[in-house]
Amino acid sequence: MALELTGKLVKVLPEQSGQGKNGTWTKQQFVIETIDQFPKQVCLMAWGDKTGDLAQFAPGDTLRCAISVESREYNDRWYTDVRAWRIEPADGAEAMPAPTAAPRRSDAAPRPAASSQPLTSFEEDDNALPF
Repeated sequence: MALELTGKLVKVLPEQSGQGKNGTWTKQQFVIETIDQFPKQVCLMAWGDKTGDLAQFAPGDTLRCAISVESREYNDRWYTDVRAWRIEPADGAEAMPAPTAAPRRSDAAPRPAASSQPLTSFEEDDNALPF
């Protein structure tokens, strides 16, 4: 299963490096904001030579990132990383117009009241999170 995120580059955090059992490692975190009706900011991580791929972009550029989501447990706590294994410019993402709401006519029928039925899936409930 391939996962992709497309969004505008918001911020690039400082590169980090260290020494591990397999040698020297480097990583760099960066934040993109999705291009959706309800945009979300996502912090991604680039490892190794992917930090060089990230260096060619500036805040405001639109990127398409192929990602993998990985979790690990340490002392009964779980830590999750969203790793970008491919970072590239998003072709045509700039050309998509932002959705606009049509002006409401005064003679238009009123909108129906929201349903009081509970949400039945995570997709519907996802937008209700406070963060």
